[in-house]
Order: sequence, then structure tokens, then C-alpha cells
Amino acid sequence: MHIFTQAELYDDGSAIRLHCRQGSTFRFHAVWLRDNAPDSDTRSADNGQKLITVGEIPQGLKINSIEIDDAGDIQILFSPEHKLVTYSADWLRRHVYDFDHHSEAGWLNPQLETWGSALSDSIPTADFFEISSNPRSLMQWLDKINRYGFATLSGGPIESGALIRIVDLFGYIRETNYGKWFEVQNEVKPTNLAYTGLGLQAHTDNPYRNPVPTLQILYCLENSAQGGESLVIDGFAVCHRLLKESPRSFDLLCRYNARFEYRGSKDVCLHARCPVIDLAADGELRSVRFNNRSAAAITDVPYGDMADYYEALKLFSNIVDDPSMAIRFKLKPGESFIVDNTRVLHSRLPFSGTGKRWLQGCYADKDGLVSSLEVLNHKLADQISEITTDNLQ
Repeated sequence: MHIFTQAELYDDGSAIRLHCRQGSTFRFHAVWLRDNAPDSDTRSADNGQKLITVGEIPQGLKINSIEIDDAGDIQILFSPEHKLVTYSADWLRRHVYDFDHHSEAGWLNPQLETWGSALSDSIPTADFFEISSNPRSLMQWLDKINRYGFATLSGGPIESGALIRIVDLFGYIRETNYGKWFEVQNEVKPTNLAYTGLGLQAHTDNPYRNPVPTLQILYCLENSAQGGESLVIDGFAVCHRLLKESPRSFDLLCRYNARFEYRGSKDVCLHARCPVIDLAADGELRSVRFNNRSAAAITDVPYGDMADYYEALKLFSNIVDDPSMAIRFKLKPGESFIVDNTRVLHSRLPFSGTGKRWLQGCYADKDGLVSSLEVLNHKLADQISEITTDNLQ
């Protein structure tokens, strides 16, 4: 059964209109179709990259004719090139743009799921050696990270540098001035408050960088000290609650830049100015950047809004500190957790006593994780298709 039942020229050939079986219609501009033509003259068959520039699309481009072929795909003849191109009906359906694009500020990608402390009963987790040897288990774990912004891992080797083996499963290390990885334990003269036994408010890491590392892994090698539990908070859930409780506060934290800086050692001086809540141009909630320890003097907010801006910061901070927003756990040796550093805030409770708390941390980038997840999805889907085909023969 074909997706489209009728195809017609629209607006004197500068666009087309396709009718779906369900009754809806979708328009596509000729220039958009020509730019996205799938033929080998327009896109490389080897890597999918475009072989033409937008400037090479002919002036006065029109569509001379359009029809639905026997497979249900759409055949279009362009002029003045007299170029015939076939478009997959499924591809066109997945790339429809003819709809109302107005969205409320703070909308969220439907693939993501916000959460609070109730998720403590079903923390997304996996076993280190299972995801290392089973592609399907790895795919499921990566999918949880993508959906919730964090996940835990157990059963890992208790050896220095083992966290690098986790990153190797999906991407690459993001090396910083802290090195390929860093030690999270007490130091006599700490270059960062993370290297003390103090409790830390929930925060995102390295807000003074542009771009920030988008993933962080913390891996436990020893945790016999009193206290030191880890907490994670969904920053997107915090933003949605702030929007509900005080739209004005939400708007201020989106509209104005905060400032962050780091001067923890003599050879490092990092600065960034970014909003606490970052929205895409269409209002999509894109990232959160919150770290009071690294906050610098705010100078991007005008005098008339500064008092309200601080009230907005306080409200955001109070929501972050609300126990109902947090998941709390204590890592054991060989356990680790990963967070989306553009979304999930993490913290720890103070620790002391005769025992020792030794974690190692490192950074990676989310695009590598998302890429690996998509590749695994395609590979496993192809395998299932092959098995199904074999069974039918």
C-alpha cells in the first residue's frame, strides 16, 4: 500500500503537493527537493555528502512533471536541467516540514524522558562485561543514557584507568587540562574543590569551557570512607519545574548570559559566557550550565533585571537542592556512572573517617555516543531482517 495516493504540481511548478492515504497533504519546494536529490550527481554514493553547492542550483528552477511510480515513490522532472529524480516516499514522509513550527519555549525532544527521585527504583544500569561483549546490550545501555541523560555500570575491573575502556565502547576521550583522566580524592593543596572531602552542590562540569565536555564518567576504585554518596539531578526536569513555577525566572535564565571562570592553576585561565538555560532557535530545551563554584561576576544582565535575575538563580538552585529531584547512590569498587554533562547535574555528599574514597573521572563527547547508538541500531535491524528473510525462504 503506497504512502502517497496523489502527487501534483503546486504554485506554478515551484513546489509540489502530496496527498497521503490518511487524508493529510504535504508541500515541498522545488529548490528544497533539488538540494536534497539522492542521485549520484548530487550526492556521493560512497559517503552521502553533497557534490553540489546551493549556489549551483539553477535560477528559475521549476518542476515540469511529477508522478507516482509503481513502487509508490515520487518521480520529478526539473527544468531547466531536464533532470529526472526519484525520491523515496518513505524518505519524504520522514522529512516533512509543511506543518506549524511554532513551539512553546522549553519543549523537549520526544526521545528524552525527564525524571526525579522516583527513578531510584529503576536506575538505568548495565554490567561492564555484558556490554563489552554483547552489541545488543551495549545498544540498550547507550539508549538509556541518551533517553535519561545518565546510567550506571557495575562489574568493572578494579584497576586504574579502567574507565577508558568504557569510553572505547562508544567514542573517544575528551582530553582537558586535567589530563585524559583525573583522580577524585583528597589533595593537600587542591586545584579544584572536587579534590577535597567537602560536599558539593549538584552542578554541571567545566561550565567555563566552550564547548563543555558533553559526557562525564566517574569510576570507583575504592569507597570505604564515611559518606561520599553520589547524587544526580535531571536538569531538564529542573527547567520544566522552574517554567511552571515562575515563567519570568525561566525567561531571565534563558535570555541573559551567566559568566564562568577557572583559574585553578597558574597555567590555566578559562572563561565562558552562556545562559544557564540554553534554548535552540525554535525553543527546544538544549542544555543546562550550572555550577556555583565556578560562577564569575555577572555583567550581562541590565540593572533593571539584575535583582529578578538573582531571584531566578535562587529559585533554580532551590529546585536543584530539593531531595525529590535527586537520585542518590553510593558507588562500590568496579562501579561507575556516566552523565550527559549538558543536561544532568551531579553532586556528592561530604565524606570523612578512616576509610578512603578514590574515584577516577574522564570526559567524552555525546556525538560519539549517539553515532555509535545509531550504527548499532542499523546493524542489529539488518541482522533481524536477514534472519527473517532466511526463515521465509
